[in-house]
Parts: sequence; C-alpha cells; structure tokens
Amino acid sequence: MPIRVYIEDTDAGGVVYYANYLKYMERARTEWLRGLGFELDEWQARHRTLFVVRSLSIEYRQPALFNDQLEASLELETLKRASLVCSQAIMRGDSNITTAKVTLACVNADTLSPQAIPNPFREAMKVER
Repeated sequence: MPIRVYIEDTDAGGVVYYANYLKYMERARTEWLRGLGFELDEWQARHRTLFVVRSLSIEYRQPALFNDQLEASLELETLKRASLVCSQAIMRGDSNITTAKVTLACVNADTLSPQAIPNPFREAMKVER
C-alpha cells in the first residue's frame, strides 16, 4: 500500500513521528482485508466481530521524512483459531525502514471476549497464503 509522508506526519525535525508507523500498518491491514473481500464496518455491523491488536513488536531501522514515498506491506505468518500473526514492513524504495510483528485477536464486538475467526475470513486468508 503506497503512503506519502505529509508534514502532519512529522515532528519538529521533519521526521515521521514514531506512532504514525502504527497508523500506516493499520491502514495496510485494513486494505489487506478489503482486498480479501471484507469491509470491516459492514462485517462488524452484521456479524458483531472485531479484530483487535493483542500484541505488537516494532523495530525502527531508518527514519522516514517529509514527502517520502513509502510502501506498507503485510505477510500472514500464523493463522490460529482466534488469532493471527502478521509481519509488516514499511519500505522506502528498496530500504526496509520499519518492521513489526502484530498479533490480532478476533473478539465479539459486544463482549470483547475472544471468539473463533469466522470461516469466511479463515478461508480467504488460507487462499491468500
């Protein structure tokens, strides 16, 4: 997913503020699921299911700067009954500037208790791999 760095993304030194990388990765996850055929707002309203970040480990390798053209990527590593693990990266050209491992849990939207990943998601994710 392409990302352009805007001035609003940066700190006083013109470097992307660290928390914005998390936003870029969130957008990539949303677009990944959209690409698999799932609009999350519609799915949540109909099936009362959410994916929430359970844990995240991130490594900042190089700074991104104002007006950089970046790309956010996602690779599904592990698909379990009620969770999944993704490797994500932010690239600037051929340079991997940020990497993360993100664990998402599937929860009931009303109770926020864990639940099995619905079969339509599971099947689409298996095909994607």
